[in-house]
Amino acid sequence: MAPFGLSALKLILQRKTAVKPQTASWSRPFGLGWDKPYTVRYASNLDDGPWHGAPLGGFGAGCIGRNSKGEFNLWHLDGGEHWFGNLPDCGFALFESDGSTSKAHGLAVKPTVDASNPEAGEPLSAWSWYPASSANQNTGTYSARYPLSWFHYRNVFKAEVECESFSPILPGNYRDTSLPVAVFRWHFKNPSKKPLKLSLLLSWRNTLGWFKNTDPSAEVHFRDDGSPEHSYIPAIGVSKGQSNRWIDQADMNGILMDGERSNPIQEGEGQWCLAVPSLPAGVELKRCSRWNPHGDGAELWQQFSLDGTILDGTIPASNNDRCSAASNDPLSAALSISFELAPGAELELPVVISWDLPVTAFATGCQALRRYTDFHGSSGTNAAAIASEALKQWPQWLAQINNWQAPVLQRNDLPEKLRMALFNELYDLASGGSLWTAATADDPEGRFGVLECLDYAWYESLDVRLYGSFALLQLWPALDRAVLRSFARAIPAADANLRPIGWYFTQGKGRVEAARKLAGATPHDLGAPNERPFDATNYTAYQDCNLWKDLASDFVLQVWRTYKLAPDGKDLNFLASCWPAAVQALKYLKEFDINNDGLPDNGGAPDQTFDDWALQGVSAYCGALWIAALEAALAMAQALSLELGLDTALEQRLFSQWLEQSRENFDKLLWNGEYYKIDADSGTPVVMADQLCGDFYARLLGLAPVVSDANAISSLTAIKEACFEGFEGGRLGVANGLRRDGSALDPNGTHPLEVWTGINFGLAAYYRLMGEPTTAFAICDAVLEQVYQGGLQFRTPEAITAKNSFRACHYLRAMAIWALWATHTNWQAIPGAEH
Repeated sequence: MAPFGLSALKLILQRKTAVKPQTASWSRPFGLGWDKPYTVRYASNLDDGPWHGAPLGGFGAGCIGRNSKGEFNLWHLDGGEHWFGNLPDCGFALFESDGSTSKAHGLAVKPTVDASNPEAGEPLSAWSWYPASSANQNTGTYSARYPLSWFHYRNVFKAEVECESFSPILPGNYRDTSLPVAVFRWHFKNPSKKPLKLSLLLSWRNTLGWFKNTDPSAEVHFRDDGSPEHSYIPAIGVSKGQSNRWIDQADMNGILMDGERSNPIQEGEGQWCLAVPSLPAGVELKRCSRWNPHGDGAELWQQFSLDGTILDGTIPASNNDRCSAASNDPLSAALSISFELAPGAELELPVVISWDLPVTAFATGCQALRRYTDFHGSSGTNAAAIASEALKQWPQWLAQINNWQAPVLQRNDLPEKLRMALFNELYDLASGGSLWTAATADDPEGRFGVLECLDYAWYESLDVRLYGSFALLQLWPALDRAVLRSFARAIPAADANLRPIGWYFTQGKGRVEAARKLAGATPHDLGAPNERPFDATNYTAYQDCNLWKDLASDFVLQVWRTYKLAPDGKDLNFLASCWPAAVQALKYLKEFDINNDGLPDNGGAPDQTFDDWALQGVSAYCGALWIAALEAALAMAQALSLELGLDTALEQRLFSQWLEQSRENFDKLLWNGEYYKIDADSGTPVVMADQLCGDFYARLLGLAPVVSDANAISSLTAIKEACFEGFEGGRLGVANGLRRDGSALDPNGTHPLEVWTGINFGLAAYYRLMGEPTTAFAICDAVLEQVYQGGLQFRTPEAITAKNSFRACHYLRAMAIWALWATHTNWQAIPGAEH
């Protein structure tokens, strides 16, 4: 190994940069479980349990997750798909000796199963595992402030041991944020009076060929809640053709993992790389390119636990070559870094894991290259180049992360829990099945999408991103524009294929079919990972989305919002490209104005974002969004006319007429003297929490408010008293809809009795905008307490209930918490986002 030289060795040993406990982070004692974590409401929905940590990996690049037990257990490496399970041989271990005593532990709690071999019983039984914290002993802490996370190991080793991990998630940086890489910055300190010999082990499984769907039909069926899902069967455990070998370059050393590669390369094929920088004299690297993770692990552990080293080569011994694994021949590799620390000495050591899986496949014959391939090629042979870049750039990346997080950390006028969640709720942009394709002439930043959630696995549901896209807008605005351009292209398209509508099955009404997509209708979503995302829209079939009364308004409001408020400036080309679709969408929606009062009418079957909640006639939710959207459309028309000379006079006259009529009738039909009725025709006597989302958006965008200040404040007071304070004493958050006295209209109701995390964050932003920060912060505090103390962290659900259950985890709408940042700080810019 190439030495750093004496001066570099002194520098690394004397560096005083230990990782310290962080403010505004989620923390939990190492390995400590939950007494009563939230459990799933519907048996068919996903519930992996509470062991989730911050993900590692760039947007759309695939990601991995490491939890507070030290396990790597989240494997989102197949675009849009989910596989969860601990691979015990994937992780770190540490050996320590003071010359008289020694110990070694895998840096995770004792595993009960290898998820790739669940019938085999206790895995790696020869290994010694790190003890979990208990009421009587704290063995360390896991903390996370996405994209950063930390392990602080305490009271087990004599050395002070800390690990900071991250990926380069950088606002406004559309290159590095796409990279498939994880950096682990280890810090060791010897506080004792005797020299300590330490050795860090990294072991990893070759999983190449695993993460692809082996069910070519990707068959769609309906869950017990009426929503569609497709079959996903990954090739877990496949090993044929895998090989591992050492890699040595001028600036790094490591292990490269290969697998079978087709020509052209297919999904699941590529490389992994484990890498460290070229180490100084006195630091020893050993590498084992092959060992069997399905045995008891003694072949690797016996030597490591004895003196902290591993056998160079393979186990059993052979040349370090490219010999390929056979079927049912699991293949792991490991490297160890050994060094001695004098009393008081410190050492910092970066370790990198990178992967190069360039292809994401969808329906048969349909696939895309990931965004990072624009910078590292699409051959699937560039894992080492990615690792090498990370080893060079990680100090700059870390500095940039600290720089962009600083404005949030410095806002002491925001509760610390809220500041923590502003960071951690961004996790979904990496682990929410995110798709980010390579650039084209039409899409210079590529196409981008995040699933509504893993249960409702379709991209960028427009009604949900009305709330959840505030994070993307303020941090990566070019990606927000990319999503909206995709919707603009989809609005004129049509797909006459008939599909059964799931809601009718749940109501016992049999088979009711509808066309998938009508021309002019704003699509609900941009499609699913088992079809042709971006091109085949409206994947969801729970309701007939052609009938929804909020989607067109949602689209227009988001287009104007992004044009006006994006931190990288006003993009007139973007606005012009979306304008024809906005006009067509509003004209289509106006056709549902049955009684010609200017306001589209809801049709009885749920036809808006509360898609299990029937509204009849004009509704406060959809009507207020409609009025705000007409105001936004007029603003768009005027901007395009003034700035680009487009003739929008006809649209301005038309929208002005509709707006005047709508405003005249909205209060007349819906105001009851204290708040707005849920709708005009059903007579449902509830206070709807999100009745004035349209007014919130209008005020947020500087448009004429939908309702008067007095009516808005009165409505918010009724919502607070009935749906927040009147529901479980405010401890859970704001329920969607209750009677004025806080009682339930239907004790068995679904949506009305749920607390929707994203709706709550949006409501909090509305309260803040209306000058009520105390209520805003109280709502956020209640919701965040449930999520981050209830085992829902890094899988934030759409809904929680008073029965300690949740629905739809990894949900997009929760990033609405960034709307509160906007309203509280008046859109204070995050460094980098302006690029």
